Amino acid sequence: MTGHAPPAVRPVVTGVGVLSAAGTGLGALAEAAAHGKAAFTAVDRFDVSARRTTRAALLPEPLPLADAVLAAVDQACRQAGLPTGPGAADDAGRFGGAGGSDDPGSSDGPGSSDAAVLPVLLALHSDLRTRAVAAAVAAGVSAGWGAAGVTRVYTGACVAAGTAVADAAASVAAGRHRRVLVAAGHLVEPGVFAAFDAGRALARDGELRPFSAGRTGTLLGDAAAAVVVEAEPAAARRGAPVLARLAGWGRAGDAHHVCRPEPEGDGAARAIAAALSRAGVVPSDIGYVNANGTGSPLADRAEASALRRVFGAHVARLPVSSSKAVHGHALEASALLELAVTIAALRDGRLPVNAGWLGPDPELGLDLVLDGPRAARPSHALTLNSAFGGANTALLVAAP
Repeated sequence: MTGHAPPAVRPVVTGVGVLSAAGTGLGALAEAAAHGKAAFTAVDRFDVSARRTTRAALLPEPLPLADAVLAAVDQACRQAGLPTGPGAADDAGRFGGAGGSDDPGSSDGPGSSDAAVLPVLLALHSDLRTRAVAAAVAAGVSAGWGAAGVTRVYTGACVAAGTAVADAAASVAAGRHRRVLVAAGHLVEPGVFAAFDAGRALARDGELRPFSAGRTGTLLGDAAAAVVVEAEPAAARRGAPVLARLAGWGRAGDAHHVCRPEPEGDGAARAIAAALSRAGVVPSDIGYVNANGTGSPLADRAEASALRRVFGAHVARLPVSSSKAVHGHALEASALLELAVTIAALRDGRLPVNAGWLGPDPELGLDLVLDGPRAARPSHALTLNSAFGGANTALLVAAP
């Protein structure tokens, strides 16, 4: 694999915030994912009596979307040790720092006046309320953490948050910014639920069964998540916790069909290969994959094909699971939620269970994590996402 070089400045994650159907905080989500405790329940926040499927993974305590996102941001920023208040981004000693050196990891970098600014990248579903939600989040991050507002809103369906994380990592690696806040949110609501149900994308039996025989589709889930992506030297200078490294990232499109995946997983395979190349690692270095695994018969088959193409014989020894079987498909927020699960798996040494399992699909040929969390401490793990229209992202996470 060629075409990418490892970043000169290594991006690290110093804070993670999560609200999911498993509860508040990464600990609750990690515990549920590790043991395959699915959080699906009957939808009661709107009428589903006319729907084929009536279940989803819902927040235990419903919040407006902007409030949920800001709660996740608060968790992530506090864990990262960022100062609070409207002037926080101007705190040179702890947050911004003085510029002028040619080392982008230790200063603003040459000619960069933006490195001390806190960009906020926000992934949301695109609808009539997107602008209002983004404005509310912008006001919250400005008041609470001194950010100038929301820098960019990502609405690229199920790879939106993955694309935002890749952009954040690239910006930090290039020395353009010392740290970037990435946030995302999705709540299960009537319009999207009806569209997925009408398109027969939701599981008929009310269970999400990634890569399993008898799988019939996906189930939606609530989520709000946030991560602080930071230059490793900047994190070290202020004594911030390093939860994981973003060692590589890749994006690719296959433009095969508006809804159906390219059968051989071409775009996903190229995204994975780009992430490995950028990290300077080989397939055998990867010790876990948190797969996209939506439970769709076609999508799971295409993803398995992509994994076999990239990993070859190593795929027989490569643990794979999809945490969507626990927390549901959170659409634009999925990639950020699943990045959090992957970071927790590396931290805790527990690879999450591939829940909802009924039996093997002989066409797939993957080493799925079944029966209980698998004890392992891989140095590198992948988290993958794909979206309608053929978009694919791969984020390569390394232990700190």
